[in-house]
Formats: sequence, structure tokens, C-alpha cells
Amino acid sequence: MAIVLGPNRYGKAETRLVRVVRDGDSHSLTDLNVSVSLSGDLAATHLTGDNSGVLPTDTMKNTVYAFAKEHGVGEPEEFALRLARHFVTTQGQIRAARVSIEAYGWDRLGPHSFRKQGSHIRLASVVVTAEQEQVVSGVTGLTLMNTTASEFHGFPKDRYTTLPETRDRILATAVDARWRHLSAGGDWAKSFEGTLEALVNAFVNTYSHSLQQTLFSMGSFALSQRPEIAEIRLALPNKHHYLVDLSAFDLANDNEVFMAGDRPYGLIEGTVTRDDAPPAAAEWYL
Repeated sequence: MAIVLGPNRYGKAETRLVRVVRDGDSHSLTDLNVSVSLSGDLAATHLTGDNSGVLPTDTMKNTVYAFAKEHGVGEPEEFALRLARHFVTTQGQIRAARVSIEAYGWDRLGPHSFRKQGSHIRLASVVVTAEQEQVVSGVTGLTLMNTTASEFHGFPKDRYTTLPETRDRILATAVDARWRHLSAGGDWAKSFEGTLEALVNAFVNTYSHSLQQTLFSMGSFALSQRPEIAEIRLALPNKHHYLVDLSAFDLANDNEVFMAGDRPYGLIEGTVTRDDAPPAAAEWYL
């Protein structure tokens, strides 16, 4: 039996970047969390401690800041591609670069005043090799609720089942979604806003018999509206709302007073894809 080195990578995680563009009295603001991961011919450092092929992670951090100044930032996908291409083309020992970005939104209050958004976080992750480029966009923390138009019944029951069937319930979730693009080019801002709008509209307009049904509806509608997307992966935690028993106070509770549950919670995950979508160039995660 031989012991060998398996797949490996290294990088600089969560470099916080805030870029201010000062265009006269009116400023614009970009707020990012950037993670870089490189893989390639790195066996020597693992096996013998030879660091001749190990670009310091501190250099990766510095590159993020320097590129923000020299080239600007633009859309998260655009900035991630620029960084990943740089590492692959300038480091001969590196075969693949993955750059993942969390983008935090800010609402403008004045020419140079802003308020941080709290409704969701925009995501972008790219993988660049000498042969291929892959772009995945996404969103996390998008919390949605329907106070009716949701049922859950007809499920199997065993000796441990206590959940009652319902034909009128609150359906709430915090959407975590990633979608893979068919190409590494396009109008990233328009694509993100359009996909986000499609996901929200599908949630609002789906009469739900299960959160699984809602997941497929959201993914299907996003693909139907955005031809640039190959597939979409969603994770939908069921943010449970329990009807409070008010009978001790001689009060009826007609689906009006609820306790918002924290944990445990149901977690529904799934992928919706075009049947003719090309395979992914690299592994990607929800």
C-alpha cells in the first residue's frame, strides 16, 4: 500500500474590499468579500516543503486591492474573472483558479451617503483554467413569506408522526441559490436582477402543496426567463411558523397568531436544469 497526495488547493479567504469611486460630489460604493483558491503543481510544498511554486496568500490579498485600484471593480462576476485569469496566466504552476465573491448592497441616501441593504447577499464564483472558464452567480439570505396559499397534506404517517395535515399555512424560507451560466460573458447586472426577480415572482405566484413544489417552480421559472442560465441549485429552509394555542384564554386562533420557530427546520434542496445543458467545466457548490 502506498500513501499519496490527493487533490489540494490553497488561497486567501475573505479579503474584505470596499471601493469608493469619487466622481465629483457623487460617489459610488462597492463592498465585497473576496476569496481566492489556487490549484495545480503544488506537490513539492506538501511532500518536501519546497515553496518555490507557492505564491504567498498575502500576495493574493494584495492583488485584490491593487486590481480594485488599477482596473476598477465593476460587477462581481467581472472582477472575479479578472482576478482568476491573472493568477492562471502569470503563475505557470497554477492550473486552476477559483475566485468567490460575496457582494453587499448599499442603498444611496445622498451624493455620498449610503445605507446597507439587509434583504440578501449577492454571490459570484468563477473557475478559470487554461482551457475553460465557468461562472456561477447566486444569492443567499433572501427571506420570503406567503401568509397563505400553502398546504401540506397527504404525507405518509408512522408511529412517530405527530404533524397534523394543513390546508392553510404560512410558507416562509430564506433562499440560498446558485446558477451556472452558459458562458463567461454577458450583462452580469441585468442577469442577476432578472434571475432574482424571477425567483421572487415564482415564489409569490405559486400555490404551494409542498416546499419541494415551490422549489421546482422557482427554478423552472428562472430558467424560462433567463436563457443565459444552464442550471440552478436551490436550498430552501422551511422557516416554520406554529399556530399558538390560545384556548387557555378562551380565545380562538383562526390562523392569526403564530410562534416563529428557530430550529430544527426542514431543509429542501434541489437542482433544476435544462435537459440540453452542457456539463459543468468544474465542480460547483450550492
